[in-house]
Amino acid sequence: MKPIVLGGLVAAVAAVVLVSQSLFVVEQTQQALVLQFGEPRRVIKDPGLKFKVPFVQQVITYDSRMLDVDPPPESIILVDQSRLVADSYARYRIVEPLIFYQTVNNEVNARGRLNGIINSSMRRVLGGYTLSALLSPERDRIMSEIQAEVNEGSRRFGIEIVDVRLRRADLPQETSSSVFDRMRSEREREAREFRAQGQEAAQRIRSAAERERTVLLAEAQREAQVARGEGDAQAIRIYAEAFGRNPEFFSFYRSMQAYREALGNGDTTMVLSPDHDFFRYFGGTNGLTAPSAAPRN
Repeated sequence: MKPIVLGGLVAAVAAVVLVSQSLFVVEQTQQALVLQFGEPRRVIKDPGLKFKVPFVQQVITYDSRMLDVDPPPESIILVDQSRLVADSYARYRIVEPLIFYQTVNNEVNARGRLNGIINSSMRRVLGGYTLSALLSPERDRIMSEIQAEVNEGSRRFGIEIVDVRLRRADLPQETSSSVFDRMRSEREREAREFRAQGQEAAQRIRSAAERERTVLLAEAQREAQVARGEGDAQAIRIYAEAFGRNPEFFSFYRSMQAYREALGNGDTTMVLSPDHDFFRYFGGTNGLTAPSAAPRN
């Protein structure tokens, strides 16, 4: 190979290496920090093709999108002395790459610092409220207060806190068990009270119904006795009037009734003398018995 061709080849390779070391691309979701011998020189937030000094400067990129941080659950004592286990999360954005690089350097260190800030703010803010406040519409205002405090503490790292939320807020297991037992005892006490009230009301209703039944029966019996007495009196009066008008017919009618009641079943056995007064209408309607046959000689 000729020296000229070899030299040209070496020059081309050197040019390619030089260009590759001089150019870099910043993506839409990135922001870059240019360092020279470890010292920051430029902050690049606009995407596109960028230049740097080859072999002297290096580029560090950070994500410009929102990032998540998930602190470990924190045990918090509320103002009413209730103990709460708060599981929170936050979303943040790197807004000052230079400050971010100088303070925490990378996202792993940033998450560690943010975990402490978020949990500290949770303890301080939530410690001033009751459990009922966290379960009320006031919760959004409480979370905004926590977000403002966390933002104040994270601004020195070049970070902006976009949102802080409580994923879960649970009572500790031992507290949950005692609360559950207390709630169950309270519900059982209320159930007993309701049952006692129901039984009292039922007894009251039964007593009123029994009293009303007794009154109604007594009233009905009284009215029945009155009606029966009036009927008997009217019957006696009618019988008396009938007897006064035709004593013989009245006697005949009463005897017929006596015959029907005494002999109507057909299995009645009576031992009476034939000339007994009971049979006086057997011979005729005038109450005289028929003459007996003359005895034979």
